[in-house]
Formats: sequence, C-alpha cells, structure tokens
Amino acid sequence: MRFCCCFIFVILASAASGEWKVSPNAMMTRWGKQVNPQNAWQEYPRPQFRREKNWKNLNGLWQYGINQANRIPQAYQGDILVPFAVESALSGVQLLLAPDETLWYRRILRHQTPAGHRTHLHFEAVDYECSVYLNGAKIGSHKGSSDPFKFDITNSLQAGENELVVNVIDLTDPSQTLGKQSLKPKGIYYTRVSGIWQTVWLEDVPERHFRMVKMKPRIAEGTLRVLPTLDGEPLETERVVITVRDGERVVGTADAALSVQIPNAKLWSPQNPNLYDITMELFDGEKLVDRVESYAAMREVGTVRGPAGQIRMTLNGKVIFHYGPLDQGWWPDGLLTPPSDAAMRFDVDYLKKSGFNMIRKHIKVESRRFYAHCDRIGMMVWQDMPSTGGRPFWSKLAPNPVEEEWPAEQHEQFIKELKSMVGSLRNHPSIVMWVPFNERWGQHETIRIGQLMENLDVTRLLNIASGGNFFPVGDIVDRHNYPEPMFPFEDRRFNDYVKVVGEFGGHGFVVPDHQWNPEMRNWGYGDLPATKKEYRQRYRRSFEELMKLRRRGVAAGVYTQTTDVEGEVNGLMTYDREVQKMTAQQLLELHEPAGF
Repeated sequence: MRFCCCFIFVILASAASGEWKVSPNAMMTRWGKQVNPQNAWQEYPRPQFRREKNWKNLNGLWQYGINQANRIPQAYQGDILVPFAVESALSGVQLLLAPDETLWYRRILRHQTPAGHRTHLHFEAVDYECSVYLNGAKIGSHKGSSDPFKFDITNSLQAGENELVVNVIDLTDPSQTLGKQSLKPKGIYYTRVSGIWQTVWLEDVPERHFRMVKMKPRIAEGTLRVLPTLDGEPLETERVVITVRDGERVVGTADAALSVQIPNAKLWSPQNPNLYDITMELFDGEKLVDRVESYAAMREVGTVRGPAGQIRMTLNGKVIFHYGPLDQGWWPDGLLTPPSDAAMRFDVDYLKKSGFNMIRKHIKVESRRFYAHCDRIGMMVWQDMPSTGGRPFWSKLAPNPVEEEWPAEQHEQFIKELKSMVGSLRNHPSIVMWVPFNERWGQHETIRIGQLMENLDVTRLLNIASGGNFFPVGDIVDRHNYPEPMFPFEDRRFNDYVKVVGEFGGHGFVVPDHQWNPEMRNWGYGDLPATKKEYRQRYRRSFEELMKLRRRGVAAGVYTQTTDVEGEVNGLMTYDREVQKMTAQQLLELHEPAGF
C-alpha cells in the first residue's frame, strides 16, 4: 500500500537520511544479504574498453521521489540504492511505479574535470524514458530499456557541489521494449522494473580520445583488425599504436591498416576460450594522449551442409551442437539487476559446470560484465532483443504467417534500441547469434529487420524469430515445443536453414520454503511432479528426445530454464539459487556423453 505522495513530500526533508534497509519480508539471495550502500556494484562497468584510472562510480544512496506532476519535487521521500530499480527489494524502496507517475532521483556530486579533458556521465541502463539535469539545467534525455548512453557534462559542472537530478517515466506499455515485465504479473510475466537498473558512472577522457572500437578477426588470413573510432579535434602529429598480447608476450602490433598478424593463432571455443589482450594508444608525436585496454578472440561462426543434407552450425570451421538453457536473468531481490557481480557469475559458472556450452539470454540485455565473463570462461550466447508487448496471430512455422503493422515512430525506436544492442555488444566473442524477436511478440517488418541485421553484423548467425512466425530471412528456423522437443522436418521451406528447437522442457518442481509467493499459482509446463526423482526423470527424457532430433538434423536445443522466476517453478535452480533441483554434477554426467 502506498501513502499519498504529496503528503510525504511535504513532511520529509530533502537530505539523504542514509537509512537504507530491505523489507524483512523480501525473498533474498545469499549475495543480496551482503549488499550495502558502500559495495553496490562497484566494479568497472565496461570491461572490453577500459580506462580504469580516471573514472568514478556513482552507485550508492541517492534520494528519490515519486509524483504525478512531472516537475522536480521540492522535497524527496527518502533514499534509494542505485543501481537497483525502485520496485526491487534491494533498492530499499520496493514500490510499484504507476504508469501516470514520475520517478525522480537526486544526488550531490563533487568533480573537477582535469585540464585538457572532458567529463562524461554514463548510464548503463535506465528503463524507460529519462531526462537528466545538472545544477538545474537539462543536459539530455534518453528513451530505451537496456542500452547504455552518456552525456558530456564538462560545461555544466561547477566548483564544489553539483546537483544531479534524473527523472523517469515508465508506462510498461506494449509499445516499449519490456521483455517479461507486466503491470499484472503472473505465470510467465513478472514484476515491472522502472528507473536506473545498471551502473551510473563518471569518466574523464582527453579532448581527443578513443570513442569505440570494432574487432574483425580473420582466421584464414591469421589477422585481427582493430578499428578504433576517435572523437575530438585531430592532433597535429597524431598516431595510433595497437599492441596485441598473449599473456605477457607481445604477439604483434598493427600496420597502417590497423591489422595485426597473429601467426598460429589460438582460436576461441567453449573448450578453449583463448583471448588476446589489446592495448590501444593515441599519441601526439611522442606524447601519450589516451590509452584503452581491451581484448579480442580469434573465432568465426558459420554454417555447413552435412552429408545428409541438413545444415549445421560451425565454430572455427568445425560443426558444433549448441545446447543450453533459456536464461532470463531475474533475481528475487534485484529483479533485472543481479545483487552483485559474484551473483551474476554464479549462474554462468553453474551452467558451465553442468556441461552446457550455450546460453540463450532471453529478451534481456545484461550488463557488459556478463558477456565479458562468458568470453573468459567459454560460454556461447544467443542474444535476444528485449521484446515489446504486441501479439499478432501465432501461426508458428505454418505457411502464410502474419505480423503486426507498426507506426513509423514505434518502429524507429525499436530499430534504434536494436542497433544500440548490437553496437555495444558486437566485440564479445561469446555472442554467436542475434535473436530480434521472441515468438511473435512484437514481430513486424520481419524481412526488413532481418536484412538490416544482416548488414549490421555479418560475423554472427541470425535467428529472426525464435519460435515465431517463419519468414525466409536469416540463417535459422526455430521451433518451440513444450514439454518435449519436436521439429517439422517434412516442411521443405526449411531445407536451407539451420533447424533448432529454441525452447522445450519447462518441467516444474516446487521446493517448499523457496517460493516467491506461496499463495501464487505455481506454474510450469504440464503437471508438476511430486518428487525430485520424477522431475529428474522428465528432464532426462526430454534431453534424450532432443538427442534423437539431433541425429535427424536439429542443430541446437534450448531447455527452459536456468532458475525459477516468481510464479514459474520450472528452473534447474530455485529463484533464490539455494536449491539445485539438478546439481551441476548430475547434469554433467547426463550431458557429457553427448559430446557437444
């Protein structure tokens, strides 16, 4: 129950109280129990483009306010722990933002831009529409659910204290990219997430600096092209030096075309996730101006038609069967935000130890640290685009499919967010496939979007609509089937596409005392088994059915899912990660003989 917002605005002071606390009734993970305002997500947020000296983390306690007037409040209601969304327990607020309300954030910062530098204010993710003010002046706005963005605040900073204010509007509307968020969560739909939900940080960069980089490995040539983009006025005697290392050993430096020869290159794979460290240096004559640390992998993704005529996926020219879970990345204490970096890595490590070689990251974009961890440990990722809420008629893989008709403005916003996702994640070798649509959710202009994706990134496979209405674009035809996997091999339209089962399984099992809400209907595909033994038998049967399909030509399978999520109890682990319904060792013993 929410108290009257305007009443609280009047009686509470505007200064942060420092009295952050989590509701005693919240379901907590072991990592969430360790979170406090001093340690909340303090890690460097951009591990593949690092300047680790001149940055400042702005996570921690901010003030918050909620009103319906869409104007800066005169006083604030209390404290919120950034980067946790206002609806989450770890935010210390745990209020549901209504569609007609505006969420406000405020904090004081002290920062002096070094001479010859610019100061950038970074937001890794804010859901959904936000405007940012510094010392009362608007410095910019952004619309989107998951993409990182930044503002140059150099000219707005003043000596001493600076007041930073952010406002957020989140309708949780079907036109937005919202994934599984819902105003009325139940079944496969979950609690909405509003506001800042990933790291906020400052970075000082030289006037002339590296803005981004594209990595282009070419295995046949034994080369790695490193193509940086620079911002700011060009220097008089400007030169860029690229150095590639294997551990402490320098492998090579870039030539004039920014191409590095890597003889006998170590290729990246789930079994051997070899990475090369990269240093990019910008000089003005002999003076070092900017330096960025990164890494890359020598790996190539492709397809090949096998002896039986079925098309398989390849990694570095070798056929590889992809098997992994649907992974939604939801947490009982942080919702879309993992309670900590260690918590986030726990899920991936559990899946790796279980013998999976792939994760389908389901209609959510994680923090960039997630993909860096997958890069390091060797976990392939199918990356979904966060879906919108539209639902055209679902003909699955039948002929003559339908799709939604979208207004131009809504389509352009979707494309903007889609391009941002690809642009911010494109250098991560772990990502091997893009999935613009999940099932038919928001599926529109399928051919046009497929062609756009093929032009955006030729280095990965395209699964245009996982389990959705089939259109002849991209590389993949994807069938969802619960609980047992199946595929319609008889349809000749699919002869020139990789055949995958993008979702199956979903076997539910209730673990008492580890439920999100014991009064909610526990939901899984099919009836719920009474014993853990029966649950494991069902998993085994579904896996064996997938292996039969593999022999007939299916190239991948995605089991639903890594963990329980709110009312869904079909995870391999409980929502709080305290009970493994199947241990990593049990899963490994089942998976290992399959040899993928």
